[in-house]
Amino acid sequence: MRKSLRWALSLSVLIGTVGSTGVATAADPETGSAAVVDSQSTSTDIKDRILAIPGMSLIEEKPYAGYRYFVLNYEQPIDHKRPWAGTFQQRISILHKDTSRPTVFRTSGYGLSTTPSRTEPTRIVDGNQVSMEYRFFTPSRPQPADWSKLDIWQAASDQHRIYTALKSIYGQKWLSTGASKGGMTATYYERFYPRDMDGVVAYVAPNDVVNKEDSAYDRFFETVGTKDCRDRLNAMQREALVRREPLEKKYKAWAESEGATFNTVGSLDKAYEAVVLDFVWGFWQYYGQDVCDQIPDAATASDDTVYETIDAYSGWSAYTDQGLEYYTPYYYQAATELGSPTIKQPHLNGLSRYGYQPASSFVPRSIPMKFKPQVMRDVDDWVRKNANHMLFVYGGNDPWGSEKFRLGKGARDSFVYVAPGMNHGANVAGLVPAERENATARILAWAGVPASAVQAGQPLARFDARIDTVVDEDATREHGLRP
Repeated sequence: MRKSLRWALSLSVLIGTVGSTGVATAADPETGSAAVVDSQSTSTDIKDRILAIPGMSLIEEKPYAGYRYFVLNYEQPIDHKRPWAGTFQQRISILHKDTSRPTVFRTSGYGLSTTPSRTEPTRIVDGNQVSMEYRFFTPSRPQPADWSKLDIWQAASDQHRIYTALKSIYGQKWLSTGASKGGMTATYYERFYPRDMDGVVAYVAPNDVVNKEDSAYDRFFETVGTKDCRDRLNAMQREALVRREPLEKKYKAWAESEGATFNTVGSLDKAYEAVVLDFVWGFWQYYGQDVCDQIPDAATASDDTVYETIDAYSGWSAYTDQGLEYYTPYYYQAATELGSPTIKQPHLNGLSRYGYQPASSFVPRSIPMKFKPQVMRDVDDWVRKNANHMLFVYGGNDPWGSEKFRLGKGARDSFVYVAPGMNHGANVAGLVPAERENATARILAWAGVPASAVQAGQPLARFDARIDTVVDEDATREHGLRP
């Protein structure tokens, strides 16, 4: 196996030199960091090698300093159990650095951003990155759409085919990663294809093993932050239901001005309450104790202030037909396999008409659904008994971390870490020092980098705000209760 290139500290040494691997390096004029020139590209351009893969086609190439970035279509079977029965085009992207570097397979569990970005593991190992759009998120949706073919095994099989197709080009170690539903996706992929990846880094991945048992979420909301903060949030949420009549008039006027409709959820009233019930959850998922003093006093707040505060943390568009349309594949999966949380919120007793509505309420009625309770139990059992080279990172103040993946006696070289005070954007950098160093070292080891780099326990590439993602943008396009 070829040794990985270690960057020299002096740019004057880097310019015009050739590393021990035979890979030429040069100083990047924009970042000052070392950019790699793939030694194999002198004979066959990397784009040509990728496009030589059967079923692969180019959508666009975008330049980014130190990388090449390709957005592609890859032809996939609609049903991996019956590959002859039709195909669809699935979008992927490749952030190419060098074929001698490790590769990180990123999944969001949602659509595909076509803006070049780099996940934390990609930066840690200074590697290539392959990203996949989850099946049934447009435009990666079979036509006509047979929704029964949207399940975690079919999606894992999509990843397996992409990995198999690219492994001949990117022959070094591979890691899979993702945040939120993307972390769930990376975990499910490992469960069904445990021999593909050399390591898994799953961020803030919920694990709803028993869909009807959600008391862990109730305990979270009873203890998170300070009592003063919890009381302030609860009072604002309650006030929005107390003032339902005047605030729904505002909501109706807004909906009419925007052309927003409520056919899927059933009524404006149901949508209104669903947004209000998400308020406290949304606050802790994306914000936290440090901004609690920005929540107005509910008792003295005007109708406009209450309306605007709920909008800021929950989003009035979330349960309109237009807001739900993009997320239909997620809600379908939540209603058929993944499960979804239900919390009691006793401070709303006597005011809530519908309670937490099930995920099936947010899927068009024309799509048949049946929940399969054994699916998440199977994944949970497999992780406990078989996890190998798996790292789970959660945020201490993230409600989605109430039900975590856990490791049993059969787990090997695997870890579950919680970043204190962090929310749904928790990452390795936010862990306490000892856990951060160990997590970084294990990621580097799984990626097959030199032992000296593993011992140092530091990312191999510097943080670049233009390309390094902090929060998974695909999972947070709009507010609403979803991972």
